[in-house]
Amino acid sequence: MTVSDDTSPGPGDDLLRAAAVHAWSLDRTLGRFRAGTTTGPAGLPLLELPAALRDHGYHTVQLCHFHLPHRDATYLAELRAALAEAGVVLDALLVDDGDLTHPSEAAREEAWISSYLADATALGATRIRVVAGQTRTDTAQADSSAALGRIAARAGDLRVVTENWRDVTRDAADVRAVLDPLAGAVGLLVDLGNWTGPGKYVDLAEVAPYAETCHAKAHWDGSDVDEVDYRRSLSSILDAGYSGPLALVYDAVGDDEWAGLAVQRAIVEDLLS
Repeated sequence: MTVSDDTSPGPGDDLLRAAAVHAWSLDRTLGRFRAGTTTGPAGLPLLELPAALRDHGYHTVQLCHFHLPHRDATYLAELRAALAEAGVVLDALLVDDGDLTHPSEAAREEAWISSYLADATALGATRIRVVAGQTRTDTAQADSSAALGRIAARAGDLRVVTENWRDVTRDAADVRAVLDPLAGAVGLLVDLGNWTGPGKYVDLAEVAPYAETCHAKAHWDGSDVDEVDYRRSLSSILDAGYSGPLALVYDAVGDDEWAGLAVQRAIVEDLLS
């Protein structure tokens, strides 16, 4: 099962696909905030992020669940309003924890993950990204598929996607084993940086037809981006027909995150043009 054509951007929108950011790219800008463990934001408050994104020329963002300092209705409404005022679309709320394939606590983990469905809806997110599972067992892919199906059934109009991340989806065969039984009820966020090795480009191309959003992550060696790998990874999914947003992921040693994002964006725009 592949993504339907109605998720594709319109003509002339190609370069806009690179005007997207995964908030992890700005973790230092946000003061490395972690809900529940950090006393308060030491950097840019999350409510001010939408305006900062707009000022840097970005119109789409993906937010991590742990960047939310509050989950009450008032705060979520304020953040949704800030996004709307800045003209920034919330492509996905990323639930970065939880283990749907835990041998003994899978039900509890599923309930915790499902609790973020209401938050994502309140924020006006297009999607919620759920980790397929963190524990690889003999039945991990089947267990993950069943759990993701139940979460999607609770999600209403909110689109549920999973990712090629962690040990349960470590190659294209795993991704297919999780998603094929769901017949399109759950989609895929494809991350360019989560797979390594010489076979990753083939695997990325194989899962591209399932993907509707993306983490366009580049690898860096100090202050130098691995442009060859980045271009080949991007081309792997673009040549296979991927037409969704390319949320830039900067995760390198340089502290100027906006500058790092600009380097990656230039490469992506060059490929798209």
